[in-house]
Amino acid sequence: MIDVSVIIPTKNEERTVGICIQKIKKVFKEYNINGEIIVSDNSTDNTPKIARSMGAKVVAPDKEGYGYAYLYAFKHAKGKYIVIGDADDTYDFLEIPKLLKPLMNGEADIVIGSRFKGKIMKGAMPWLHRYIGNPILTWFLNFFYKAGVSDAHSGFRAFTRNALEKMVLTSHKMEFASEMIMEAMLRNLKVKEVPITYYPRRGGESKLNSWKDGWRHLKFMIINTPKHLYYIPGITLFSIGFIIILLMNISSIRIGKIVLGYNTIILSSMLVLIGYQLIFLGVYASIYLIERRSINPDKLTKFLVKNITLEKGLLIGLIIFIIGLTYSLTLLFNWINSGFQKIPAVNQSILSYTLIIIGIQTIFNSFYLSMIIGLKSKNLNK
Repeated sequence: MIDVSVIIPTKNEERTVGICIQKIKKVFKEYNINGEIIVSDNSTDNTPKIARSMGAKVVAPDKEGYGYAYLYAFKHAKGKYIVIGDADDTYDFLEIPKLLKPLMNGEADIVIGSRFKGKIMKGAMPWLHRYIGNPILTWFLNFFYKAGVSDAHSGFRAFTRNALEKMVLTSHKMEFASEMIMEAMLRNLKVKEVPITYYPRRGGESKLNSWKDGWRHLKFMIINTPKHLYYIPGITLFSIGFIIILLMNISSIRIGKIVLGYNTIILSSMLVLIGYQLIFLGVYASIYLIERRSINPDKLTKFLVKNITLEKGLLIGLIIFIIGLTYSLTLLFNWINSGFQKIPAVNQSILSYTLIIIGIQTIFNSFYLSMIIGLKSKNLNK
């Protein structure tokens, strides 16, 4: 049985791929590791020829992309432990034992080589990446997913086969690095970092596009966290807006010498409606991710799905609609009875209209929610 599979994605790395393979073979020999080297290649130069001549197994992905190169190579890997790293010799493959030790000792499922806990050699990482790009993206990943890592985008990692089989990895591009940590958190896998040294490239051009790849990472993280994208903003906007509307219907609100008026209550109604729709969008997005990634639902989604059936949703929506409509008709009759002299206050009209719209939204969102739950519900019932 193969102990360790080392996977290297390559695209025109003929200057350095041989150096990387030499280092890996040296580690295998010194530590008596029964290992294999897999080069996932999309080159137009001599990279695959060099790799084969040095005993590496070369596979050719049928699509381009950093993430896809790994996904394709994983199908060919036989090792109990899997190590991944770039072929430009920026990561020192002689440090592989540092990544494998926590795995073999059962201390972690995934080990990340942290450049920020280790040493970044002069010229190895651009100033923009070192002090802005990587720290900001790592902060977002830690904030959204509670990852607790210092170098979320290090490409030098090791993990167990069991961890690989648990994760649902789908990204074909650079955001593959973020997806792996996100998946690890969703699957309750143990992630550990070890310090490594990061070196300057020895040749060839970097495949990174700072702004484009940075945005891809951030976009991927955001669209995969309905809690932060939809739920928190939605609940916040709805709560603020509705509280202001209710208070302005009870009495006037004064802030210093300023009395809140028509513009404020119109804005508050807008906040309520936007917030309410964001909450439902959060439910839809959560259900999609639950089914796509086969994960357990978060507490809020689980509560809403299990307790808001179509019948309950229709009843709640109808009650809210009737309350709003009754209030609106009362204002209309009072206006008519006054001989069209007593015009309803704007704050009262806005409240009634807002309730009517929320009621209608609830009714139709209940139909849609019932439909998508009916399509796929196996993971929602966990």
